[in-house]
Amino acid sequence: MSGERLRAALVLKDGTVLQGTGFGAKAERMGELVFNTSMTGYQEALTDPSYGGQILMMTYPLIGNYGTNAADNESDDVQPSGFVIRELSPDSEHRQSTGELGQMLRRNGVPGICGIDTRFLVRHVRDKGVMPAIIAVSGDEADLEPKKLLSKLEFDYSAIDFVSKVSVKEPKVFGKGGKKRVALIDYGVKMGIVRELIKRGCEVHVLPHSTPAADVLALHPDGILLSNGPGDPSILAHAHKTIRGLEGAAPMFGICLGHQLLAHAFGGDTYKLKFGHRGANHAVQDVRSRKVFITTQNHGFAVRTAPEGFEITHINVNDNSIEGMADAKRRISSVQYHPEASPGPHDSLHLFEEFMKMM
Repeated sequence: MSGERLRAALVLKDGTVLQGTGFGAKAERMGELVFNTSMTGYQEALTDPSYGGQILMMTYPLIGNYGTNAADNESDDVQPSGFVIRELSPDSEHRQSTGELGQMLRRNGVPGICGIDTRFLVRHVRDKGVMPAIIAVSGDEADLEPKKLLSKLEFDYSAIDFVSKVSVKEPKVFGKGGKKRVALIDYGVKMGIVRELIKRGCEVHVLPHSTPAADVLALHPDGILLSNGPGDPSILAHAHKTIRGLEGAAPMFGICLGHQLLAHAFGGDTYKLKFGHRGANHAVQDVRSRKVFITTQNHGFAVRTAPEGFEITHINVNDNSIEGMADAKRRISSVQYHPEASPGPHDSLHLFEEFMKMM
C-alpha cells in the first residue's frame, strides 16, 4: 500500500453508498457491480478480459495475502473498472510473489476500496440484481461526495461493445509448429485456454474479433475456437455473421461468450441473469452421462433457447440454465463455463480432449 492515506467511495445506481479505505489508483471509474465467490484466484479474476466494464467484488473477506506474480496473469492488463474487497492483507507472502495487489492496481490505473461490509453488498446485489456503480479513490474528501458521484453515473452495460476494447489488434501465433492448427477468435480470451491447446500440441492463431470469415478460412484451420469475453452477446452482430460464415469449415468449439454467440448465430437467443454466475464452485450436470462437474464460471448472460438442431448437453444444477450444447452434424460444441479453470477445479479439462478428437 502507498504511504498516502486514501479514502474511497462506492455509489450504486439505486443510491446505496459505501465509504471505506482506498487502495490502488487514485481514480474515478464506472461499471456494472458484480461479485465473485472464489476463495482464491483474485489475480486471475482481475486479469480476465470477461470483466471488462465491470466493478469486481470478491466475497472472500481477505484478499492480497499471497501477492501477485506474472505467471498467474490471464491477460496483460487489469480488466475490471474497479475492485471491491472486505480486507486488504497488509502482507503478501508467497514464494512466487513479486509484488503487492495495490501496486498491480496502481500500475493499471484501477481504483480499489476496502474496509466495507461486502456481505451486505453481496446480499444487496443478489436481491436487487447487478446494477451500474461508480467507484472513486482520492486523498481529497470533496472528490468522494456521494451526490456528486451519483450525478455522474450514466452507464448502460448492454449498450457498449467491450469486446473491441479487449481483443488483440493484430494476429498472434502461439505454439508454432504444432500438429493441429486452431484459429482462435479473440473476444477477450483467457491465456489459460491458449495454454491448454498448446499442451495438446496445437498451433494457436489468436485472431482479432473483427477478422472476417474469409481470413479465418484462409488459415485452413483444423479447428476453430470462439473465446470467452465481456458484454452483451446480442449486440455483436459482426460476430454472429462471421460464425455463420465458418459453418462446416472445421470443428468449432465455443467457450462462455463464444457459446452465447453460437446461439445467436444460428437462431437461438440469450437473456441477462439477475446477478450472474461468477466463481469456482458451480455444479454442472452432463445431460448425457448424468455426471456432475464442479466448474469455474464468469458470465452475466445465458442461452435462453438453443438453435434448431442443437442438443442441450449440460445444465446448471442450481438454476437449470443451459451450460452446454452441441450439433454433431455441424461439428459444433460449446459450454458456458470455463474448462481451463484458471483458477478452479480441473473437472472439465476433458473438453479440450474432445475438441482434439473432433479435429
